[in-house]
Amino acid sequence: MSTIKEITSLEGWEQHISSLPPTTLLIVSFHAPWAAPCAQMATVLSTLAGEYPVTEPPSTSWVSINAEELSEISEAYNVTAVPFLALIRNKKVLETVSGSSAVKVRNAIEAHAAKTGAATTNGATGAADSTEGEVATEEDPEKKKEELFKRLGDLVKAAPVMLFMKGTPSEPKCGFSRQLVAILRENAVKYGFFNILADDEVRQGLKEFADWPTYPQLWVDGELVGGLDIVKEELANDAEFFKAYSIKANNDTAI
Repeated sequence: MSTIKEITSLEGWEQHISSLPPTTLLIVSFHAPWAAPCAQMATVLSTLAGEYPVTEPPSTSWVSINAEELSEISEAYNVTAVPFLALIRNKKVLETVSGSSAVKVRNAIEAHAAKTGAATTNGATGAADSTEGEVATEEDPEKKKEELFKRLGDLVKAAPVMLFMKGTPSEPKCGFSRQLVAILRENAVKYGFFNILADDEVRQGLKEFADWPTYPQLWVDGELVGGLDIVKEELANDAEFFKAYSIKANNDTAI
C-alpha cells in the first residue's frame, strides 16, 4: 500500500517531482501544524493512500508539505488556506480541494486516479464515480448548509487568531484587509488567514454563520471580534488586547 512522504525542503520537492513518470498522479497535501483540521485530513489521506497499491511505475505518489515552512511551493500553487490538496500529473495541476471535506478529497482523488487505472476503494469504475457526483448535487440544501457550517466552525478555530480577508497578507485586495494585516504585524500576532476571494462558498456562508456581512473578519479563539473598526476600538480600550497572542510575549520565533 502507498504511504505519504513528508517533503521538508525545496530541493527535496524538486527532486521528487523530477523523479516521477508523466503518468503518475501526484497527491500533494498542504498543512500547518497549528490547524486542527489538518490533523484530521492527514488521517483521511493516510487511509486513502493505504488503498492504493505500490506499482512500477507508480500510479500514485503521496506527499505532505508544511505550507508555512515551504512558502515558495505554497505560493506557486496558490495555497491560501489549509488543509489544501493539489492533484498534479506531469507537473500540471488537474484539480485542487480547499478545506476539510473528506468526501470532496476522496472523490477528487478517485476521479483522477481512475484515469491511470488505479482501483478505487469499492472497485467502482469512473462511471460509478460519476453517479456518486450526481447524488452529491442532489443533496438536501439543509444538509449542505449543515456541512458548510461545520466546516466554517472548524475554520474559525483553525488558529487562535484567524483573519478572513480579501487576498493574502502579502497581497491584500482591499484597504481594510491591508490595514488589519498591518495591525496584526505591529502587534507581532501569530495568526492564520483565509482568502475569502478564493472560496465563494466560505465567502457567502461566513456572513450568515457570523451574522456579520462584511470583510475582513477577525476571530479570536473561535469567537468573532469583528472588522477593522471593532479591532481598532478594542485596541483603543486595551493596548494589550493581543498580548496573549503575541510572538514576542510568548518568545516564539516568527514564521
